[in-house]
Amino acid sequence: MTGMPESADTAVARTSLLPPRGAPPTWLVVALTCAGQFLVVLDVSVVNVALPSMRTGLGLSEQGLQWVVNAYSIAFAGFMLLGGRAGDLYGRKRMFLVGLGLFTLASLAGGLAQDDWQLLVARAVQGLGAAVLAPSTLTILTSSVPEGAARARAIGTWTAVGAGGGAAGGLVGGLLVEALSWRWVLLINVPVGAVVLCAAVWFLVEGRAGDGRRLDLPGALCVTAGLGTLAYGISQTEAAGWTAPATLLPLLAGLALLALFLAVEARTAHALMPLALLRLRSVSSANVAMFLCGSAMFCMWFFMTLYAQNALGYTPLEAGLALVPSSLAVILGSKLAPRLMRKLSPRRVAVLGTLVALAGFGWQSTMTPDGAYVTVIMVPGILMMLGAGLAATPLAALAISGAAPGEAGLVSGLVNTSRTMGGSLGLAVLSTLAAARTAGSTTPAALTEGYALAFRVGTGVLAVGVLLMWAWLPRTARER
Repeated sequence: MTGMPESADTAVARTSLLPPRGAPPTWLVVALTCAGQFLVVLDVSVVNVALPSMRTGLGLSEQGLQWVVNAYSIAFAGFMLLGGRAGDLYGRKRMFLVGLGLFTLASLAGGLAQDDWQLLVARAVQGLGAAVLAPSTLTILTSSVPEGAARARAIGTWTAVGAGGGAAGGLVGGLLVEALSWRWVLLINVPVGAVVLCAAVWFLVEGRAGDGRRLDLPGALCVTAGLGTLAYGISQTEAAGWTAPATLLPLLAGLALLALFLAVEARTAHALMPLALLRLRSVSSANVAMFLCGSAMFCMWFFMTLYAQNALGYTPLEAGLALVPSSLAVILGSKLAPRLMRKLSPRRVAVLGTLVALAGFGWQSTMTPDGAYVTVIMVPGILMMLGAGLAATPLAALAISGAAPGEAGLVSGLVNTSRTMGGSLGLAVLSTLAAARTAGSTTPAALTEGYALAFRVGTGVLAVGVLLMWAWLPRTARER
């Protein structure tokens, strides 16, 4: 005897009892988001060791070498806020996939570039993809891990992996350049990006906190164009001087575009960066500290790899191996930070980390063209990167702790923007100062003097950062 056919209501009720697809394990979310952040940060530094080979292969000038790094970092910094807001409004998983896909395709184009302009365009598109990807990695992670010790550990892991990506860039770049060619420092992203993309499509769960508001594209264009124009003006000072029209015009234009950005944000109903957010002490103080620290620490890998190859005569692989202790130090610092934050406070740990980095920068500024590896690279490098790892986690945690859930992606983007924007402008300033000190000479002694000046200026910037953090970062109840 056959049963009665079930009604539509019965079928719906039965279907609703089927277990929904569960959320992925926390460890898997942390692994995928950290993999995305690793690729983003790796590409900031991996090209440093390959710069001399890129110059030979594509006929790049000294200024062109600087823009191989800055084309990526400026697009990264300028569109980071847009990427963070897009994740809030349209879905964090969706923006993770879009950013990673764009980043992977641009890596392929850069690795196949035949002219210098093709490489620079590909690097800028890579930066755009990274700007969409990076805020989503932190937002997905923080929304998947409950607040407290577990989230602090997750953020520490995210920071360690990201910092490790920056630190490992020298070693990875050196291996690829010597074993294959400079093109593989970009092409290596293609298979890795494809694997992470497939895993993210399958395992990550969509989440959003926004209300479907429009994106502030005019604001993003203003801040990106302003930052790029300002960095270009700074780079012109080496050849033309500070008072030449070729320098003053882009400097003034860059400042005007940044002022226009602030005006747009004050008037638009859908601001990319709501200025009211900066009234929160935790957000404003942590981001200013990130900007200052980034302006010095971001340049460390650039100058250290050039110093190792151009002054000490290391091969690309030897230069990468020389920075392995620094790579381990930044990971150690990032993993120690959450433990120290529980015993001390985020403010004190940030100050402690910056002081350690300051000691390393001061030591590095005494470099010589014939110094021993231990004293001119290993020990100061360990101090610089141990301090960077200790400082980054508490600053990121302080900034995010002051934001509402619906603004998490925006604040995540702002944290990364501050660090990378500081790094972009810091690289433009410090590389210009170093080039001016060498006065066109390419002898090891002259180049060393230029690099040493860059580290002395970086030491001063970090000293200002220490004072600012101690006075401005919020204190915990226990501190008060």
